[in-house]
Amino acid sequence: MGAAGAAAGTGLLATPAALAQDKKFTIALVPGLTTDAFYITMHRGAQAAADALGQDLLFQGASEWNVTLQVPVLDAVIARNPAAILIAPTDKVQLVEPLKKAHAAGITVVCVDTFIGTGVFQTGSGDADFPISYVASDNVLGGVMAARALAKSIGEKGKVYVSNVKPGISTTDQREEGFKQEMANHPNIEILETQFNDDDANKAAAQVQAVIGRVPDLAGVFGANLFSASGTANGVKQAGKQGVVKIAAFDAPQSVVQELKDGTFEIVIAQHPAEIGYFGFVSAFAHLTGNPVPTLIGTGFTVMTKDNIDDPDIAKYLYTG
Repeated sequence: MGAAGAAAGTGLLATPAALAQDKKFTIALVPGLTTDAFYITMHRGAQAAADALGQDLLFQGASEWNVTLQVPVLDAVIARNPAAILIAPTDKVQLVEPLKKAHAAGITVVCVDTFIGTGVFQTGSGDADFPISYVASDNVLGGVMAARALAKSIGEKGKVYVSNVKPGISTTDQREEGFKQEMANHPNIEILETQFNDDDANKAAAQVQAVIGRVPDLAGVFGANLFSASGTANGVKQAGKQGVVKIAAFDAPQSVVQELKDGTFEIVIAQHPAEIGYFGFVSAFAHLTGNPVPTLIGTGFTVMTKDNIDDPDIAKYLYTG
């Protein structure tokens, strides 16, 4: 989150209209998937920046989180030769070579939400340092926040696990890392094996029911993304354990309001996807117009609970579908 302050200090984010010049560019946004409220909200943020700067936004993506679906979409976008591409890579290794094609074609690349390689760009080393910037939440910190909240809700003792998508996705890898890092500070909490659900809510539901069958005293679950959390919640309800097995959720579509109020979720960590889209677009445009761009721009979180979700200053960070 400190990176956001550093970015703001450059003047990059303060007055985007001041960066506008006579040139008109087309900047593409390739989301992780098009049907998720997180990316729909990111799209709106990018569109707001495009409108403010008088530029064109091209939005094109796959309907599912899948490398084999995203790469053809990316190839099609490259063929349209935009000035820049903002992309949420669906794999930090497998998207390196496809994005190199864009870079080789002279297209500016900005990673939003997820990254390729290590996410540390413009270092002059490695084969994945060519994007000009990475714009995203501090996902390790998000995992830490979720762990603290879950630990408190289960009385600092018990068994928990992470419901995650699959290895190799930068954001969810980092959330799990932060969660486990923080849980090491809670000695009476045991972390069970991570369950990977391939971004399938039904699979996440089946997994939590299976874990409850093996571990009847399961105390809590951290759902590392939207489908992991919502699927886990459904599974907990079906097992008759709602309110007994506590859930910390990541990402905040409108549906979490009721899930917080009825006790399905103890806490929801809301990212700010509109900011990610907005700052990503502004970063690309700044680079295209010869302005310096931070290599890392961090955006914030909002912690949602049943006690604060009716506050307009909190509710405004719910994702819009």
